[in-house]
Amino acid sequence: MRAPRKGRGAASNASGRFERFQVIPEDDGWTGDDPEAPPLQTSLTADASRTIIARNDSPDVPFDRSINPYRGCEHGCIYCFARPTHAYLGLSPGLDFESRLFFKPDAASLLRAELGRRAYRCDVMALGTNTDPYQPVEDRLRITRSILEVLAEHQHPVAIVTKSHRVVRDLDILAPMARQGLARVSISITTLDRSLARRLEPRAPSPHRRLQALSALASAGVPAGVLVAPVIPGLTESELDAILAACAAAGARNAGYVLLRLPLEVAPLFEEWLERHEPLKARRVLSALRDLRGGRLYTPEFGRRMSGDGPRARILSRRFDLACRRVGLETEPAPLDTTLFRIPPGAGGQLSLFGSDPSAG
Repeated sequence: MRAPRKGRGAASNASGRFERFQVIPEDDGWTGDDPEAPPLQTSLTADASRTIIARNDSPDVPFDRSINPYRGCEHGCIYCFARPTHAYLGLSPGLDFESRLFFKPDAASLLRAELGRRAYRCDVMALGTNTDPYQPVEDRLRITRSILEVLAEHQHPVAIVTKSHRVVRDLDILAPMARQGLARVSISITTLDRSLARRLEPRAPSPHRRLQALSALASAGVPAGVLVAPVIPGLTESELDAILAACAAAGARNAGYVLLRLPLEVAPLFEEWLERHEPLKARRVLSALRDLRGGRLYTPEFGRRMSGDGPRARILSRRFDLACRRVGLETEPAPLDTTLFRIPPGAGGQLSLFGSDPSAG
């Protein structure tokens, strides 16, 4: 069994699926029995992207545009469905995903330019749909904050999903936007068990800190919800009611859930994690997941990938609805206002030099 890296979710760093060669580590017997590997440092590389808004037309995703300030995520959540995207960069979805990060230093200027185009039509901007916009490096780089400043300047609605309490740093932007119906935040919580959370999500804030963030958001008037994600059958599924109750008590208004997703390279990484951290539950977890996925570990079909299929999936959905009703949580967030969007003077390109408002007409 591979030695763990302190503070990291993945235990291995297999080559991405597009690489010609696979690197397979081999124990030569000189390292002893399962020693702890040295800490792995995080590296940062500037991303030279020329656009910042990603578009999607997935029928089971409630937004058509999003921004991800970072590629890779230092939180190191072992189950993260975004891990396979690192393969497109020639890197591993394993340890590389959580230690070799890419950041977008020009995010704010790129966004301002894209919003300033005459052809742009406003709709809710999703922030944090792939990797977390408030992962630890945001403390230094402040890219997410710069994006929010541009959205606030344009009175553009934004919906944020994060596992981090760091979002409360930006209440000075989010609270005024929320008063105009322009902002909402969902805090993602997988488990209330601090020990389990540390192993599943080694560098994400503790569940307690996330509940505190919910409370701070609610107190500031920012519509706050909880996303129970992922629900891991046989491991965290039993906590569903308790998580919803705790979040409602903290001030959450709405809730959603997502069943564990194991696309591509995520499946072997998660199985590896189970063997190391929950060996007595591993078979039960994988068997339960197959019950929810038509005999497979993952089904990518729209409409099924988020919630599963079959009797057990229907029971989970019904249980979620009843638990939300019991604690007073809505199962859909309140809509945001898309009618206030404007292009500030000077932000619309050359036309603004002549006193024209490029958002008119």
